[in-house]
Amino acid sequence: MSEDLYTIGRMCDEFAVTPRTLRFYEAKELLAPVRDGQKRLFTRRDRARLKLILRGKRFGFSLEELRQLLDLYDLGDQQATQLARAYELALKHLADLEAQRDELQAAITDLREQISWGEQELARRGMRGAAE
Repeated sequence: MSEDLYTIGRMCDEFAVTPRTLRFYEAKELLAPVRDGQKRLFTRRDRARLKLILRGKRFGFSLEELRQLLDLYDLGDQQATQLARAYELALKHLADLEAQRDELQAAITDLREQISWGEQELARRGMRGAAE
């Protein structure tokens, strides 16, 4: 087998994904492995695309956003449009993640205050054992 082709097992091992995940991305036309009978052989391009997909998913990109970014690769402008769009989306997702973090931090602070109040109430009522 060529060094430029990767079996489904090799892709799964390298990226810690399941065969089902690879088939899902293939069904969504995000990956296009070469068929050799029943065997799927992934190209270096598929490998690079999977890396981008997994990274994008980690950052909260939707599959449609990822598809659009992947489609921009072939425009022939040395990926300038793809890079600009990825940058734009990354800024948006960073703002979303920071907003989620701030909301989560506020909820944590509120919960800590409620726990502290509860501990004081339990102690005041002589129910200290209930808080332990």
